Amino acid sequence: MPREFQYIIRFSGTDINGTQPVTYALTNVKGVGIKLANAIIDKSGINPEARMGFLSNAEVEKIGDIIKNPVTYGIPVWLLNRRKDVETGKDIHLFGTDLILQTKKDIEQMKKIRSWKGFRHSYGLKVRGQRTKSTGRKGKAIGVKKKQVQRGK
Repeated sequence: MPREFQYIIRFSGTDINGTQPVTYALTNVKGVGIKLANAIIDKSGINPEARMGFLSNAEVEKIGDIIKNPVTYGIPVWLLNRRKDVETGKDIHLFGTDLILQTKKDIEQMKKIRSWKGFRHSYGLKVRGQRTKSTGRKGKAIGVKKKQVQRGK
């Protein structure tokens, strides 16, 4: 008996295209990269070439549980995106909106303690040591706007 195909699957707060292979479909979730997706598929026992739309609800729930609790399923700690969390001291993995909010919170903390990375974030400059003499010139207002000059005259 063939399974019913689902074109869009709601998974971890993200709409996933059902026509993609499972490994690449999982990378659409923010916080899940290709290496973590491969590890999740390996631990769940699902065929990596299978299309996401052909998975049953039980298999999708199992993948979701592995993403929420990766350490309990034996996924290595070095694949997690938040090791030795400052608040809890545990190795956790964040995904979706939790990852976005935690990143914003970390940046605000850097600005608050006035670290060098905090300065760079607050001024809108490059943070990780990139060159700035010739690159990164888009996105900021530079120079005088013509309309303001004409109104002044």
